[in-house]
Formats: sequence, C-alpha cells, structure tokens
Amino acid sequence: MADEALKRRGMILILSSPSGAGKTSISRAVLQEENEQDAGSIHLSVSVTTRKRRSSEVEGVHYKFLSPRQFESLRDHEDLLEWAEVHGNYYGTPREPVEAALAQGQDVLFDIDWQGTRQVLEKMRADVVAVFILPPSAAEQRTRLERRAEDDGAVIKRRLANARDEIGHWEEYDYVLVNRDLNDSVAKVRAILHAERCRRVRLVDLPEFIEVLDRDLAGQP
Repeated sequence: MADEALKRRGMILILSSPSGAGKTSISRAVLQEENEQDAGSIHLSVSVTTRKRRSSEVEGVHYKFLSPRQFESLRDHEDLLEWAEVHGNYYGTPREPVEAALAQGQDVLFDIDWQGTRQVLEKMRADVVAVFILPPSAAEQRTRLERRAEDDGAVIKRRLANARDEIGHWEEYDYVLVNRDLNDSVAKVRAILHAERCRRVRLVDLPEFIEVLDRDLAGQP
C-alpha cells in the first residue's frame, strides 16, 4: 500500500456570486484546466431549473430545463440535494449522482447561489468547500451584465438590486475572491481545490497507511 496513491473521498466545490461577478466563466475555466491535467477528476453538477433556456445554453450541459410541475415532483420526493427560487425561477441539484461521484473519489463543482449553498452545507458540511466571488465594483458588474446581452434592461436592474442581498451572505463561505482578472481568479480557485484535496479527513485510506508505515518502521534494523 505504501507505493500506491491514497484513496480519497471526493468533495463538493461550490462557487457562488451575484450576477455578473464571473462565477460561470471561472467555473468553466477551472473545469477545463483541471481535466486537461487529470481527466475526470472534477465535473460540473448539472442543475435542473424552470428558467427559460438562453440562446447560448445547451440542454443537459448548462442545465436540465424542467417544467414547474416536473421540478416540484423531484423536490417533493426529496430527490434534490438543494433547491431554491431565484429571480422567479426554481433551481436545484439532483442528489444521487453527487453522492455516487464523491464515493468514487471524484470532485463535483457547484455553480449555485447562497440559498443552495446553505442547504448543501447543512446536509454535507464535511464534503463542502464554498467560495464566494465578488465583482471588483458595482460599475463593472453592470458592464458585464450588459456585455452579456442575454437579459433585457428590466432583468439587469432586478439582478443588480438583488446583488446587495446576495453579497450580504459572504460570511457563510470558506473563501472569498474579488474577480478583477479571470486568469488570476481561476488560478486561485485551483489552488484552493488542490489544497483542500490534501485534507486529512478526505484521505480515507490514511489510517491504514499510517499503520503499515509504523509497522514497517518498527521493523527497521
């Protein structure tokens, strides 16, 4: 066993932010760079939502788009790890695939809001690393939302108004980053991910490894 890699339980890496702070761009870059280095080591938890699909989104890749009735059925049967109502729409995460991935030593990245984060923390705190991402300024946040050109003026105004409440939950997170530069933010999230993978509690074979190592050392002349 001493010559083999220690078996590791996977973890949930949560990225949250107010609209326009950049969490989706950071999430995509982290997934790409991590899987280029170690294919299959981390994947995105695909949420279900009742929100209308944007032109840039692909069914089953960015979200699984459901009717309100379909969503409520999953929720009522306790098949969601977390769910929330955001901007008038429902969002949630199916629980079974996440549990299976963690047991296999795979990490799962969540791109969710503070409401969903709170629920996941309540249910699976030991498995969660939560990162909150802030925009560098209110002006830059508005610019990013307008540049995205996927929401009309009324929606952007509502998202900016809701941002104050969302930012107020920053203290519930393990880490907080200000996203001034995408590449720098991606590097910091990856550094957090790599450090958290080494936590003692995630190394499920560590007690056995220590026992073998101690026995072998005791037998040295």
